[in-house]
Amino acid sequence: MSTLSRDEILRYSRHLLMPEVTLAGQERLKAARVLCVGAGGLGSPLALYLAAAGVGTIGLVDFDRVDLSNLQRQVLYDTRDIGRPKLEAASERLRALNPGVQVVTHALQLRGDNIMSLIGDYDIVADGSDNFPTRYLVSDACVLAGKPDVHASIYRFEGQLSVFAARHGPCYRCLFPEPPPPGLVPSCADGGVLGVLPGIMGSLQALEVIKLILGIGQPMVGRLGLFDALAFELRELALPRDPGCAACGEHPTVEAPIDYEAFCGLGDGGQAERGRLPVVSVEELAARQAAGTAPELLDVREAHERAIAAIPGARPLPLSELPARLHELDSARRYAIACHQGLRSIEAYYLLHKAGFRHLWVVEGGVDAWAERIDPRLPRY
Repeated sequence: MSTLSRDEILRYSRHLLMPEVTLAGQERLKAARVLCVGAGGLGSPLALYLAAAGVGTIGLVDFDRVDLSNLQRQVLYDTRDIGRPKLEAASERLRALNPGVQVVTHALQLRGDNIMSLIGDYDIVADGSDNFPTRYLVSDACVLAGKPDVHASIYRFEGQLSVFAARHGPCYRCLFPEPPPPGLVPSCADGGVLGVLPGIMGSLQALEVIKLILGIGQPMVGRLGLFDALAFELRELALPRDPGCAACGEHPTVEAPIDYEAFCGLGDGGQAERGRLPVVSVEELAARQAAGTAPELLDVREAHERAIAAIPGARPLPLSELPARLHELDSARRYAIACHQGLRSIEAYYLLHKAGFRHLWVVEGGVDAWAERIDPRLPRY
């Protein structure tokens, strides 16, 4: 006898009509347990479609609050949710969409000492995180636990999608054995993202999760999907398992989750290797400007960003033009470097330092911190 109620049969009737799903497949969806890492741009459509499809248990990992800047793409939330914890608003929305699913919230930051116990309660992990440390952490943990990792990522107009197939590989490290240097790949907060793109990629993530649960079709195992929204082009690349991969290879060396902040050069370990960057807070910069003792401020953002907001007195010098315009600067002078939130400032710092500039500071938090803490009249973006 079916475990589905009369209401569930009606709710999922369009699934039940499909020979690839039927009652048996819908019961598999109901019994499935999926962990969604991140409840943001990718996690929003992912969780919504999993709930609508009747996935019985949906875990959500996030520790952020809803911000006005989220609403351009994070469709789990609306204006009334601004300031609320994302997990509180998300679970409310998902339960309203489908009261028959169980939403389990995990208000924490994933770390090496908590991820293994967390993912042990789930069948599939869907990674919609927006940073390299979490992606490596999730992938390695899934390999160690033998769980599929359905991965998606986005940036500006481009998206990536793959299924990293646990112990059978390939895994995230087969794609990126080593993380790129800090600052080389800006985050969505620094580089932007077209609001509809995470809707597309998160929906494709949900599709792959559902295919895995039902055991149908050809999941994106060993394949990498690349979506170019501007060209409306979806390309597919072969992604074989790397026999020498540290996580899923023939002789793996990753035996437990590691300090991924240090591995990716974003924590104290990475700082120590490169030398700790000299930083100046926006409060200190404002005080030095008032006293007339501030270093010259370089704004390395692009012109279209400076039109939104700028720190008074900043000299425009876009990072994209910096290598060709080094001759305009004096290596004997003192410079503070600002961008939107700090990543491009770090890249500019290393570029200038390599060219012989020694009196440099990075403005901590960039123009965004200035607008938040020094001049609230400036718009934040």
